[in-house]
Amino acid sequence: MRTYIVRRLLLAIPTLLLVVALTTVAIRLIPGDAIDVLVGQMDLSGKENREELRAQLEASLGLDAPIHVQYLRWWRDLLLHGDLGESIFIGGEVRDHIFQRLPVTAEVGILAIIIALLISFPIAIYSAIRQDTVGDYIARSVAILLISVPSFWVGIMVVVFPSVWWGWSPPIINISLWDDPIGNLKMYILPAAILGMAINGVNMRLTRTMMLEVVREDYIRTAYSKGLNERIVVIRHALKNALIPVITVIGLNVPVVVGGSVIIEQIFGLPGMGRLAVEAAFIRDYPLIVGVTLVFSVFVLIIILLTDLSYALLDPRIRYR
Repeated sequence: MRTYIVRRLLLAIPTLLLVVALTTVAIRLIPGDAIDVLVGQMDLSGKENREELRAQLEASLGLDAPIHVQYLRWWRDLLLHGDLGESIFIGGEVRDHIFQRLPVTAEVGILAIIIALLISFPIAIYSAIRQDTVGDYIARSVAILLISVPSFWVGIMVVVFPSVWWGWSPPIINISLWDDPIGNLKMYILPAAILGMAINGVNMRLTRTMMLEVVREDYIRTAYSKGLNERIVVIRHALKNALIPVITVIGLNVPVVVGGSVIIEQIFGLPGMGRLAVEAAFIRDYPLIVGVTLVFSVFVLIIILLTDLSYALLDPRIRYR
């Protein structure tokens, strides 16, 4: 397994190189650039002053070099010094801004996945072992509804309508987990639940389908014929064998959570990395955008690797070499 992990980590290197390259090129294709934004914030009279100031800013920020030189220089600073660069507008190290915002995004994402699993697994298992009952039809309808309704729309409705009807709105003051765990949970539970909606529906549908296939196997009928309790048969024998495709989908849903956090954090005013990425894109803060993209990419690659490794724990027949 050690060889397999090393091989996967080595394969992640070209992926990260390509992601950073595409991000570097894409943000410069957006109309306007960081220098235009900086110059536009200054009150200048005269075209010569504007052009001269633009040249000075480009030289001081290192943006006067060709794009491939900037790309190679960025990787050199990262590999040799662990430096992600400095923010053009906000100021300070990009690394510091990311470390400040990362716990918020991580907490929302982890809570979203936990809520989705706690809700989807019991409902899907019940729906499978009580196939074609009223509860099964209700569970399937709820799953389709969760998949169909966009989470960002639900988030907007949750913010707008309660404030209009009842004068209540979700708290927008960030509360640290270490200072007030209960207050922190109250703040993050709603956006996390909305973020996990789509995952919830997909997990319910897939878990139910896989459970239906497994409970029809001969060894399940043999377990029942031995007089084993239904809960033992379902949890110990059926669920474990049905989880491999479900775990795969959960791993693939991590990028969905990462992408959804950009919108959810903006709607609920959470100071996370998703909101930081949006703010950086608006002001064309190149180092900040690239740094956030790199962290998101590394996180997704690690989760996918852990997902693949979990197969061996669920099925002893799987071996990695």
